This record gives sequence, C-alpha cells and structure tokens, in this order.
Amino acid sequence: MANRSIRIVDTTLRDGMHSIAHQFSPAEMTTIAAAMDEAGVDTIEVSHGDGLGGSSIQYGRSRASDQEYLQAVAPVLKHTKLAILILPGVGIREDLHMAAGEGVKVARVATHVTEADIAEQHIGLAKKMDMEVLSFLMMAHLAPVEEMVHNAKLMEGFGADGVYVVDSSGYMLPDEVRERVTALRQALKCQVGFHAHNNLGLAVGNTLAAIEAGAHLVDGSLRSMGGGGGNAPTETLVAVLTRAKIDTGIDLYKIMDAAKFLDAIKTSQKADPDAVLMLGYAGVYSSFLLHAARAAERFDLSPREVLVELGRRRVVGGQEDMIIDVAHELASRVAAR
Repeated sequence: MANRSIRIVDTTLRDGMHSIAHQFSPAEMTTIAAAMDEAGVDTIEVSHGDGLGGSSIQYGRSRASDQEYLQAVAPVLKHTKLAILILPGVGIREDLHMAAGEGVKVARVATHVTEADIAEQHIGLAKKMDMEVLSFLMMAHLAPVEEMVHNAKLMEGFGADGVYVVDSSGYMLPDEVRERVTALRQALKCQVGFHAHNNLGLAVGNTLAAIEAGAHLVDGSLRSMGGGGGNAPTETLVAVLTRAKIDTGIDLYKIMDAAKFLDAIKTSQKADPDAVLMLGYAGVYSSFLLHAARAAERFDLSPREVLVELGRRRVVGGQEDMIIDVAHELASRVAAR
C-alpha cells in the first residue's frame, strides 16, 4: 500500500449528528470545521444526520437549519471543500439549490443499495450546478455483489464522479469489504469509496481492506463520532495511513487537536455498547440506535431485542416508523405469555 495517496472525507458534522440527536450548534460546527481546515482535511460534510431536509419528526429535529449550518461553516474554510449529503425522497431540488448558493462543492447522493435508479435527477442536478458528485450505496451488505455493481453502474451512468460501498450497519468483515470494493473497481471508471461504521470494532480494519482493494476515497469522523458505534476515527486513520506511508494530506497533530474540540464542547454521548454491537451483528442501520433505545425504554424491552428483530426483518433507512411497531409487537408477545 506504500506510496499512495488517499482522500479522506470527514463526516463528523453530518454523521456525527446522529450521536447527539442532531444538536450541534452552528458555533460548535464553526470551531470544529476551522480546526479541520487548518489540519488539511480535503473535504468535510455538513448537514442534518439524514442529509438535507432531514430535520423532521421522523428523523429528529436539528438544533438549526441546514442553511444555518452551511452559513456558519463556509466562511472559515480556506482550503477544505464543503460537502452535503442528500437522500432522494428526503432532500429535494430546492435543498440542492440552497446548498450550491452557500458554497457547497461536493454533493453526496445516497440511496439504498438496490435503489440507485431514484438518484438520477439528484445526481444530474448537482452536476449541472458544477458540484462533484459522490454517490452512496447504503446497506451494501443486503444485496448480492452483482446487484450492487448494477446499481453502481447506474450511478456512474447518471454522472457520479465516485461511488461508495457503504457499510451502514458496520456489519461487514474485511474480506467482504475487499470483495465489494474490488468488484466496483473492476466494473467502474469513476472513483470508488468506502464508508465504515464501527459497530463490530472493524471500521479502521475494514477501511484498510478497502484501500488494499483499490478504494480512492474513505470516510472518517473525529473521535469516531457517527451513527451507531460511529465511523472510522479520522485521527486514527491519519496515524495508521501515515505509518503505512499513504499520503492523506492531513497533519496528524493538528487533526488530533481538532478532535479535542469534541471533548471541550461535550457533544459526545455514551451509547449502550451492547446495542451498538447488536447493530453490527444483526445488520441494522446505524442511525437506528437512538430510535431503538427510546422504543425499548417505552415498552420496557432490551434494545437488543428490538434490534435483532429489526435485523431479521431487514428494515432499512427510511423505515424508522417501523421501530415503534416492532417494539410494540414484541411487548405484546411478552404480555401474552
């Protein structure tokens, strides 16, 4: 792996929102973004945890609007590119126009691994606005490799500059990551990326496996802050890749200092380690963690019970409303015994 360069996209200010119920303040985002810019991070992602337009009763209300967050962060970025996430069906045309007006240069368009066809308009519009488009195939483990490749080709055909294998559940093992990244590298002309979650403690190892298989782009977040057990910690990735003689363009000491701001502003929340582990084991969408914990408490259940049943039903992002239904059904079964 030596003598390569890898682009790290930091998602603390988007995926990290899941771990604090979307309650970053614009001022906190400004401080963290400025520190990451100083450290040399190439691209940072800013939005509600579920992307533009995600602030809602279903997904959770954010402390400020997406536009307010972007307006706070954009002025302090001297070198770092500003990115957003958008999910077709959640974010709409007007959201993309707003983001472009606030200086966003990278649009990350995300769909379930089998539903790339719904991203055509979003990718096309972002390209017309001269944005770089990096597309996400979420919950990648739920589709056969061939079907994943088919959907990746659709995204590339729509104009995506890169397509990510997204381990939304933190479910994959390193060999599974290698297989999927290799398949996309062989099938696509555009860049290939990998987005890890740490629910089984494999985020850094899986990211290394992706790089070994030829990934050009990988994601991280400071202090591993993200949905479920979080993402690959950016500061750890930089240290590991520096040791492996892979250039990230990021200053290790400065990114470590940037991570300390999360401690200083006390944004991190302690997640139930058993529930986090079960997300990865059962293959459940990482952003379901807080929703499942609240539903379990409401119906006097263990979060593990709720998460295992969600995994058995192969529930995916966008089906958050089913979490209450599942918890209610499980509680009814217990009461009927």
